[in-house]
Amino acid sequence: MKLKKLAAFSLALAAVLSFSGCSKEENAPQKSTAAGESTSGEVKTSAASEKGGVTLSFMASQDWIQDAEIELSKKFTQETGIKVDYQIIPSDQYVNLLMTKLNTGECTDIFGAQSGKFDIKAQINVEKNAVDLTKTSWGSQVEPLVADQLSVDGKLYGQPIQDVSSVWAIGYNKQIFKKLNLEIPKDYESFQKVCETIKAAGITPIYECVSDGWHHTLWLPEAGVEAETAEPGIIDKWNSNQAPFKGNATLMTILDQINDMVAKGYWGDDYMSNTYADSAKNIASGKYAMTVANQGFGVEVNKVNSEIAVDDIGYFVIPLADNQTLNVNPAGPARFIFSGSKHAAEAQQYLEFLAKEENLKYLTENVGKFNKLPFNNAPSMYTDTIQDFYNRYDKKGTVIQTAVKYVNPQWSEMGANLSAMIVGEMTPEEVLASIDEVRAQQAKAAGDPAWK
Repeated sequence: MKLKKLAAFSLALAAVLSFSGCSKEENAPQKSTAAGESTSGEVKTSAASEKGGVTLSFMASQDWIQDAEIELSKKFTQETGIKVDYQIIPSDQYVNLLMTKLNTGECTDIFGAQSGKFDIKAQINVEKNAVDLTKTSWGSQVEPLVADQLSVDGKLYGQPIQDVSSVWAIGYNKQIFKKLNLEIPKDYESFQKVCETIKAAGITPIYECVSDGWHHTLWLPEAGVEAETAEPGIIDKWNSNQAPFKGNATLMTILDQINDMVAKGYWGDDYMSNTYADSAKNIASGKYAMTVANQGFGVEVNKVNSEIAVDDIGYFVIPLADNQTLNVNPAGPARFIFSGSKHAAEAQQYLEFLAKEENLKYLTENVGKFNKLPFNNAPSMYTDTIQDFYNRYDKKGTVIQTAVKYVNPQWSEMGANLSAMIVGEMTPEEVLASIDEVRAQQAKAAGDPAWK
């Protein structure tokens, strides 16, 4: 079938792009690596290390493990003698590799996976593959909405890794906006005018990085919260298989506007080879005015260019399809302990260590994009700019990849298909049809009665 051939081509394209563009992240422990390569947080100088003898293996996707966690793992080794070996996998390969390891029963002691109460049950089968963490000392400290996305039938199976209070929004350089007398756009028409003014000033409006395989995908499901606003009840219809993605007016508009941004040069010339690791550097250079970012992005930009203050980076929701709903997501990367691990007890020690108040404080203070980790005992570091951003939007909606079943597990495939769409190898209709097809496959594999 033509659609399947196009999907296969787009997957191959994304893989090539991902390998051609990988480079070291400011907040990642190492550059993107091939499967099997790793970076270790172990130390060899402490007496405790000599008597421990246990090394925990921890597999995670690119960008999930921060330098600050690596440093904490060294302290953990000094205190317990237990070492932590991080195996960082390129994001476009991660889901397939994780599923292979879980299905063969040969997973690492700790594995990273996206939370989401639909996905952790149907996709990674945590009831079989992960250790029940409900009765841990820190389990009750996880914020309720976040814990719900990590639980099945009231049992907690994961520990959140990142700050999920942040949303993916348009981060913009206030200095450029002030110089050009620009205001925050509230619909796609005003967003276009902002982009045209910036472009006319010799600045590329938007920094986008397709080569990583995941970042450009954000535009669709994050702005897709507008679908529920435009058609109340559509989320329930998608989850009960009463409506397809194909033909949905909001999603079609978003995809058409992504193509429009590219065609009009709003993403510049190098969007296919740009990397997420260089986002802060490029915004800090003044060559780009905006990018899709979390609310810690101002800290990252300020580290590169001190002349741009943290609060010089502002935020507004992605206005595709005229969206003005704040796109919240209580789900995100999480740590799970493999049920087949021979070192499950030591792995629980590591998770307990990370959840201590002083260590949550250290992570918050040392990772620019962390403002409030989702634990009751974690500190908050919201600036006035961030708080103003959250206060600006009266309506909130949960992003599609969390609110709708069988979307998040196909993130890499969606990214590959969007890459193909951008270069003219798929149409918006075919992108949405592919999402429907993959959702149906996953639903049937999970035995979902709505798809029988």
